[in-house]
Amino acid sequence: MPHPIRALAACALLSSLAACVVAPQSAPTPRPNPQQIADKRLHQVDGRIDNLSRRIDNRVNQGYYPPPQGDALHHRLDVIHREAHDMAGQHGGGLSADEQRVLNQELDSAAHAIGE
Repeated sequence: MPHPIRALAACALLSSLAACVVAPQSAPTPRPNPQQIADKRLHQVDGRIDNLSRRIDNRVNQGYYPPPQGDALHHRLDVIHREAHDMAGQHGGGLSADEQRVLNQELDSAAHAIGE
């Protein structure tokens, strides 16, 4: 086989091999499940309520304020907890971002009353 024909055959072979090699594409990033995000929001609100409740107990035990005041603060947290779970019940168990924002504002106010 003459040299130019061999060169052409080699080029054709190389280009067909190059066409077979496909650059790997990165897999699309999976989108988080909206229900999991909503559930996580509720879990975060519940966590804040639990932390504030423990702080109330600690402050009462250390004598910063009397038990009736601690009971009133616990009642306030119970109301927020009920609101959160009422909201979550309307959406299949989780909270929207706006609902979480409203609840966090209420918890900020309660935390201020507890004495952060």
